[in-house]
Amino acid sequence: MRIFLFLLLPFFTYSQADLKLAVLKYSGGGDWYSNPTSLKNLSTFCNDNIGTNLNSDYEMVEVGSSALFNHPFVHMTGHGNVVFSAAEARNLREYLLAGGFLHIDDNYGMDPFIRPEMKKVFPELDFVQIPDDHQLFNNVYDFPKGLPKIHEHDQKPSMAYGLIYEGRMMCLYTSECDLGDGWEDASVHNDPEAIRLKALKMGANIIYFVFNQGAVI
Repeated sequence: MRIFLFLLLPFFTYSQADLKLAVLKYSGGGDWYSNPTSLKNLSTFCNDNIGTNLNSDYEMVEVGSSALFNHPFVHMTGHGNVVFSAAEARNLREYLLAGGFLHIDDNYGMDPFIRPEMKKVFPELDFVQIPDDHQLFNNVYDFPKGLPKIHEHDQKPSMAYGLIYEGRMMCLYTSECDLGDGWEDASVHNDPEAIRLKALKMGANIIYFVFNQGAVI
């Protein structure tokens, strides 16, 4: 099994110069390509504010590709249908067990599709709610009320869920939040700067959590 050794090291002890974040391409008709500027802006924000040295040019990786293992952090988003084949589910499972991390950000409408597909990946696990006092919400920037609200849809609170395996969070699922929208260029959604900053700070907390703490709860 391939293991991401750099996830076992403290955040600032290895070179990240060529490390790129990645967006997950999946089948089923959902718009996996939503928010095309979000990861670039998140990488730049993290480099400027929390001492990372990420390459701001993100990659696109397919669920079933071996290229998945080149990226310790993979972001998934969209508004609709998601389908994983059996082979893709096995590959994603191996990736996550090897130390990879998946952030799923529902861009509104993804929830009824992603839950059963992640059951293909980990039939033995259920998403568990991440409490507001979890280190995700206070490691660099403080979010005492937990996951911030970026865009409103159904008057529901923003929620964070995790898939936990042997004490390690492998997957973070953010719902009713639209973090990725907040990471986009300011001209895309015309959000107030305070809203964009809140989204980027929460994203930086996620990046810090994954790389500095090995995603261990």
